[in-house]
Amino acid sequence: MILDRFYPIFDSPDWLARMLPLGVKLVQLRAKDLGDAELQALVQRAQTLCRAHGAVLVVNDHWRVAIDESCDWVHLGQEDLDTADLPAIRRAGLKLGISTHDHAELERALSLAPDYVALGPVYPTILKKMKWERQGLERVTEWKRLVGDLPLVAIGGMTVERAAGAFQAGADIVSAVTDITLNGDPEGRLRQWIEATR
Repeated sequence: MILDRFYPIFDSPDWLARMLPLGVKLVQLRAKDLGDAELQALVQRAQTLCRAHGAVLVVNDHWRVAIDESCDWVHLGQEDLDTADLPAIRRAGLKLGISTHDHAELERALSLAPDYVALGPVYPTILKKMKWERQGLERVTEWKRLVGDLPLVAIGGMTVERAAGAFQAGADIVSAVTDITLNGDPEGRLRQWIEATR
């Protein structure tokens, strides 16, 4: 499967309903602090929307729900890996993306045969407090050399203006969150992203 080069992340299917009609083909649902029933309903709706628009849905963290809802992809952070049932994820046929921030995490991720590796934050990010400093484009180039043919996702502080540099440095996919959701015209910004990545 060839993944789209543009990978926005949203916290609600409401965002998907707005953005999928504009041409998004790869999207992550990152919903935090929800009860099981609410989460299941959210993933169900997101999955329905993505299938209707021919888009790939990646469920962040919640691998059990992703299995229950017959999703295709799950994304796990390093802490999630500590508790996730990876054999169950693989038995369910889910493809796996893994976050990495340093060499030890990359080594761990690669030992699990993921379907993509994410590196971040490439630039400073306001989305969440992180113990890692800006990774920079040099690290993107290094990571691409280390992951080889595996798709590499650049995330963290990414903007339309920074996308070309990330691709030149070796990223296969660029992921954005606040550059879209905090923009005064999210739809307009998303169109700029699609133009810059296709």
